[in-house]
Amino acid sequence: MSKNYVLGFPRIGEQRELKKVLESYWSGKCDFNEVTTTASRLKKRHWEYQKDAGIEFISSNDFSLYDNMLDMAITLNAIPKRFQALKDEELYFAMARGKQDAVAMEMTKWFNTNYHYIVPELSLEDNYKLNATKIIEEYKEAKAANIKTKINIIGPITFLGLSKRVDRGDVYELYSKIIPVYEQLLHEISKLDDTVVVQIDEPIFVKDLEPKVLSLIKPAYDKLANAANNIKIAVVSYFEHSNEATKILLNTPIWAIGLDFVHGKENLDILELIAASNKTLIAGVVDGRNIWKNDILATQELLKSIEQTVPKEQLIISSSSSLLHTPYTLKYEVNMNNEIKNWLSYAVEKLDEIALISKLFFKGFETLSTNEKALLQANKEANTSRRSSPLIHDKAVQHRVSNISEFTREGSYEERIKIQKELLGYKELTTTTIGSFPQTPEVRHARREFKNGTITKERYEQEMKNYIDECVAFQEECGIEVLVHGEPERNDMVEYFGEQLKGYGFSQNGWVQSYGSRCVKPPFIYGDISRPKPMTVDWITYAQSKTDRIMKGMLTGPVTILNWSFVRDDMKRADVSKQIALAICDEVDDLQNAGIKMIQVDEAAFKEGYPLRKAKVEAYEDFAVRDFKLSVSSARKETQIHTHMCYSEFNDIIQTIEAMDADVISIETARSGNELLKIFAKVGYKQEVGPGVYDIHSPRIPSVEEIVTQIYSLLQVLPKEQLWINPDCGLKTRKWEEVKPSLKNMVEAVKIVREALK
Repeated sequence: MSKNYVLGFPRIGEQRELKKVLESYWSGKCDFNEVTTTASRLKKRHWEYQKDAGIEFISSNDFSLYDNMLDMAITLNAIPKRFQALKDEELYFAMARGKQDAVAMEMTKWFNTNYHYIVPELSLEDNYKLNATKIIEEYKEAKAANIKTKINIIGPITFLGLSKRVDRGDVYELYSKIIPVYEQLLHEISKLDDTVVVQIDEPIFVKDLEPKVLSLIKPAYDKLANAANNIKIAVVSYFEHSNEATKILLNTPIWAIGLDFVHGKENLDILELIAASNKTLIAGVVDGRNIWKNDILATQELLKSIEQTVPKEQLIISSSSSLLHTPYTLKYEVNMNNEIKNWLSYAVEKLDEIALISKLFFKGFETLSTNEKALLQANKEANTSRRSSPLIHDKAVQHRVSNISEFTREGSYEERIKIQKELLGYKELTTTTIGSFPQTPEVRHARREFKNGTITKERYEQEMKNYIDECVAFQEECGIEVLVHGEPERNDMVEYFGEQLKGYGFSQNGWVQSYGSRCVKPPFIYGDISRPKPMTVDWITYAQSKTDRIMKGMLTGPVTILNWSFVRDDMKRADVSKQIALAICDEVDDLQNAGIKMIQVDEAAFKEGYPLRKAKVEAYEDFAVRDFKLSVSSARKETQIHTHMCYSEFNDIIQTIEAMDADVISIETARSGNELLKIFAKVGYKQEVGPGVYDIHSPRIPSVEEIVTQIYSLLQVLPKEQLWINPDCGLKTRKWEEVKPSLKNMVEAVKIVREALK
């Protein structure tokens, strides 16, 4: 059998079955048994997909009802005090989503992907102990289906490094407390079978680790590899290179090292050490993060170059990372342009690629079946087609990009803000929201009917306008001062724009998990980008016509569009970003010419695009700042430019944010207190800031008193003249019965604070 391996598989379901049953359970429409039944069905299906494709090393415990880091916290009994009275599924989902009397745990991005994980909360007082129930049961579940799996777990260095200390200490001080629990876990796993492969994910190894963290690797893996004689440990990292950690791991008794050769070419530099160690190398050569068809002949050349140093008997062919970051299968994409579809590969299709690559590499072309040879020829033709297709190349776009002469807007911030405050006349502590309002079943239904051609354009537009009318009326009644139109016409903040840009493709069923039950359907960039016509002007100007208050125009910024799309891999990301920026620049100009005085250009994903290695950060910041500024360079001095950022640790990028030169920035701070905000005061940030005063990722409704307290805590950091008051993110995923009282409480809190500050 050819040696091949998949680091992990998506879990939400190819028809989003897990999402649907979870949301049904959370809304009280079904009991938890239905959730577990659906989960079991999905796990079995996913294992069988991999087995049928000829994958040897298939994972268990890559499945989760919410998040793998949360699962690991439960496994280690790392449960915050506010949840300890709860049990089972109530405990699990409360940690992720919160309860009325207990705020949810913080959530942040998984490295530089759009997947979010729950941040474990640790302290010296914690009593860590093993709860291996999920891991053990899932292995047995697979075995009952006649599939022997490897077991995936989050590694101890990554678990600690991605956690936070609630007592503000160093997370790595808890190393000696959790390693014995990991040893106990491996001992329990060892009882499951004669031999068990355990995949320990240590993606934190691809970051620039301090010497004190690197010093923990060898003692940890000396202990874990010796926890049981029948355990074979594979330590895997991905998304970049992990040379420093790999050199250390080679001197431990682990069985295998998994490395990413798609996004971490520098891993090639340590092949000689791997060969000398006699460790098995799990070579990640099929991209787990993007949707382009693998160039199998090019991958064979890469593998041959690896084989020159590491012998074949030490090699296993793998995905570069878990396939969690890709959609399920192309089989439901019945409306996609066939030429473009032929360039793509989703998770199920990648299984076939891995199987074919491994057979070709290990056994040779002559061993391929007639069907496999046909698949190889089809792969070659698809890649040739993509390189030469006229769908990709637009000379007019290329000419315009190469002749850009102006990247910045007119006027300094001080000059602009003086003009804006005089013209716009907004108050201190002005209330607004981030942009979206709840996407009701009625709105989704109307959008779906229009897309399917079952209602007319006129009927659809009237439905959307009715919703906008309701949003405007509610905001005026509530007392919100700067309004938004609610975005009912937008399925997703990136896909909506992708559908209107030339060079973008979009899918029917390309869903990818973002967090919990939340899925996104990223568009994909296959060619040169241009904007055939205005994308938002009609909706925003209609909304403005319904109110005398200021209506913000709502756009998604170029860097977020880039980072939340599947990006073409035949061009530098910086060059793709510049093309998008020009399209947004044209939209900004059209909006202001239509009378829109405030325009928000969201860069929610600005931080998540950062390279994981410091050496590569400067190049990213250069083009990311350049292209945000280019996207708003058409704005006149009197047009106020807002932006919004999510899940960002701002300490290390505050100067980059300043360089973006937005007039107002709104940020998420509700789950993390005001620590993020202090850096703005420390550096003397002069632009206006809207820190989130409550967390929208939880269904709980904040009280007036709670928000008053939060505003006062903001005022300890920044003056009232600089502050805006808003939720910490868009309200699309919430329900109106949560949104209305929360916003009313927010407005009431501002009234109380303003009165007190008179």
